[in-house]
Amino acid sequence: MSSQDEQFPAAAPEPAASSADDGMTWWYRWLCRIAGVIGGMSCAFAGLWNCVTINPLNIAAGVWMMLNAFVLFLCEAPFCCQFIEFANAVSARADKLRAWQKAAFYCGMAVFPVMLSLTLTTLFGNAIAFATGVLYGLSALGKKGDAISYARIHQQQKQMDEEKLTGSLEGQA
Repeated sequence: MSSQDEQFPAAAPEPAASSADDGMTWWYRWLCRIAGVIGGMSCAFAGLWNCVTINPLNIAAGVWMMLNAFVLFLCEAPFCCQFIEFANAVSARADKLRAWQKAAFYCGMAVFPVMLSLTLTTLFGNAIAFATGVLYGLSALGKKGDAISYARIHQQQKQMDEEKLTGSLEGQA
């Protein structure tokens, strides 16, 4: 093993294995990422607009929305945060999370400012960030089964029900 191999160990297959095991297709993964970036932009603009007020709850909700935008950009598009040293590390750690964990995190982040200040700005600003969480949540549910396997399961259940029915009728006679 050379000194360069010791200094820079080979990339572990863990992130690739976890991303392959999550059952998301490449286009759905890109859809989630694009929704995250657009959600971050909507949170940033709506949060800035929300801060232009004298109501302290609106200001708090606006600051939280801008924080949401930063987290969305950091997790979904680290190239937008090249000036931050730890952006790639945070993005790699976010990629290791399961889809339901991302869904809960993104939806929770989007709901909090709405609970602070229920206005149209907070609702529309967080809608796409919440939709990103919903997309990740739908991917956590998994793929839909095919009609053949459902028909086979239904046929097996029907046979078991018929056997139970005939067994109970024979027992009565």
